[in-house]
Amino acid sequence: MTAAAVYLLAVFHRTSFGVAGLQAAERFGVGAAALGMFTVLQVGVYAAMQIPTGVLVDRYGPRKILTAALLTLGLGQILLALAHSYALGLVARGVLGVGDALTFVSVLRLAAAHFPGRQYAIVTALTAAIGYIGNLAATVPLSLLLDGPGWTPTFLVAGIVTVVYSTVVVLRVKDLPDGMTAPAPEPVRPRELGRQVRSVWREPGTRLGFWVHFSTMFAPNVLTMLWGVPFLVQGQGFPKSTASTLLTVFVFGSMAGGPLTGAIIGKHPSLRMPLVGGYLVTATAVWAVLLSWPGQVPLALLVPAFALLALGGPASMIGFALARDYNPLHRVGTATGVVNVGGFVATTVAALGVGVLLELTGGNFRVSLLVLVAVLALGSFRMIVWWRRTRAHLFAAQARGEEIPVRVTRRRWDSEPLAA
Repeated sequence: MTAAAVYLLAVFHRTSFGVAGLQAAERFGVGAAALGMFTVLQVGVYAAMQIPTGVLVDRYGPRKILTAALLTLGLGQILLALAHSYALGLVARGVLGVGDALTFVSVLRLAAAHFPGRQYAIVTALTAAIGYIGNLAATVPLSLLLDGPGWTPTFLVAGIVTVVYSTVVVLRVKDLPDGMTAPAPEPVRPRELGRQVRSVWREPGTRLGFWVHFSTMFAPNVLTMLWGVPFLVQGQGFPKSTASTLLTVFVFGSMAGGPLTGAIIGKHPSLRMPLVGGYLVTATAVWAVLLSWPGQVPLALLVPAFALLALGGPASMIGFALARDYNPLHRVGTATGVVNVGGFVATTVAALGVGVLLELTGGNFRVSLLVLVAVLALGSFRMIVWWRRTRAHLFAAQARGEEIPVRVTRRRWDSEPLAA
């Protein structure tokens, strides 16, 4: 729970611009494209840090990395509280991106060490659900604080609380269960680092996890981290209070779907990819309805639409289960980092693309949000490619009599793997 609370804080800081975006535009005097750069920079830093974070966690242990994460997150939020220039605001969000990047991989590495495989999926899903409490705090409560005490007091207190919590992690978190001895850590040399990353990346199950994560979690991220409130206020004409309340649908949808998804795939690993496929089909249908609806989309449609899109967060956890199943424990941190890159690369591309198109089209959200559909299509295609390749890999291992994570049955469509 102590480590999961770190993830809660990280998600709060990550998504705080979801309701602060309009105030940030006024505070820093910037337009849509420049506003989008806050999220692009933060998420880009996050994505770039994932593989180094995985290696650092495997080398130094999750407790030290979680402590560093909290100190960095706190510093970034304090800088943001005091920033009045666009440049310093960008620096602050970049620092937040570094702290955020150090968090989730560390928490999952702890879960991999403390829980067996069948429980790992449930623990991961519960951790994600706890993180969504931080997302919830970054919607209506944060909006009320920004409208009340204001920008500087709100973000300053959030930063100080985060720094103070690092002492709790130092005192309570253990890298390994009692009685378990950690292997002697190996030095992190560039050559060994490259070899470890290549070993993880060559594993088809890791690539499949990467594209699962890429395809499923970026749309909820883009809406809750930046463009949700502007879309609802400027694009749909809803009051800001209604818009921030609607974003809580993503939180409650993810909190409900996460433990359920974890329980299902924990008991029935063979259902992992059908669940991902079902979500991707559903998300495509949701975007088709939202972007083709004439005039203002009614609340009776937005609420279930957002609830369905929110399930992308729980579905993305399947990528981490794949990373754990197909990699040995000493490489799980690195593999988790590789998988985690996927969704945040997609988030970066989509957030930037929406901002650029909003500038070019004069604020036309119907056209600009088509970027999300394009990213969804790309990710779905690449996921199918690596799903088939992973199945081929499992068939070969099964034929050799090796133990495999999931038993598979050959189907008519299991022919030669698709071209890269």
